[in-house]
Amino acid sequence: MLPFQKYLSIVVVLFLFGCQSDSEEQNDYVQGTVTNTSPLTTYLQRVAMVPTVQDNVIDGSTYCTIKLPYTVTVNNTTIAVNTTADYQKVVDNIKANNYDDDIVRITFPVTMVYYNYIQKVIPNETEFKDLIDYWNMYPDLLSKINGLNINYPITINTYNSANQIAGSVSIASDQAFFNFIKNLNASQYIALQYPISVTDYNNQTKAITNNLDFENAIQYAIDYCPENNITPLDFTATLTSGSWEIPYYFADSDKTASYNGYCLVFANDQSVVATKNGISETGQWQSSVQYGVRVFQLTFSSPELAKLNTSWKLFEFNNSIIRFRNVSNGTQYLYFEKSKS
Repeated sequence: MLPFQKYLSIVVVLFLFGCQSDSEEQNDYVQGTVTNTSPLTTYLQRVAMVPTVQDNVIDGSTYCTIKLPYTVTVNNTTIAVNTTADYQKVVDNIKANNYDDDIVRITFPVTMVYYNYIQKVIPNETEFKDLIDYWNMYPDLLSKINGLNINYPITINTYNSANQIAGSVSIASDQAFFNFIKNLNASQYIALQYPISVTDYNNQTKAITNNLDFENAIQYAIDYCPENNITPLDFTATLTSGSWEIPYYFADSDKTASYNGYCLVFANDQSVVATKNGISETGQWQSSVQYGVRVFQLTFSSPELAKLNTSWKLFEFNNSIIRFRNVSNGTQYLYFEKSKS
């Protein structure tokens, strides 16, 4: 196997999109390349997941949806759900009278489609309730990012460091994109071929020209698309509840290993205690909303933890994960994950 820098140089030649110097080509390649564990890759896979929120009034789950067509009965009215537009008929019937039961009864069997495109036939109401109970056990599972639609086809350039083979693939649908990312392995590097056209939840079409553009569009969708904010949470209450680990830290390169074993506990007095191998250090944290964006600042004194003393911008959070990003000098990422112990 060739050394990493050498095979990168080979790939650069294969990924040329214009006349540039050798150093410019390599810099553009390194900046535009992602792997199966890169934040952008994981976000894009969630963009490409099955839309599951729109029929929550019927199935009550954001992790699966009922495959069309099917029939439901609401307040003794039978409604044929043949298209996504028919969900509104169910909503309208529920709202029509404030004094009825508003029970939505599904006519079985139906086929459930999970967020990851797996399908399962559900023969009766008992199995349906069991399935919904199962998904409700995982309320903080990172679900589909709604409000951002990729306009296909798109082209992805690929390079496999294991066999030093470069190529490209055309992606024609969300399902194909989801499965492409799902099947990536650690030796594969990909670069999206820009520009890529997307449509936001306001039905506005725009051109994405680089990876940072894509991340910003995804964050905008997370922050502003109502379908991504079904259960509003208080950031400070979430942060100060329980203890947190650091599953991912990226600054120029993946430096997560340096923070394995740390446990962080945040207090309401804006102190934070970081403990590793029985040794604790107390630091400070601050958080505020500036121009609609939540800013988060850590202050530690020890050399290792002081590397986290950056003005972070909140990307997304729920009860189990908090994800920050900083783009002031390159792109840095800091993730917190609720400790399981």
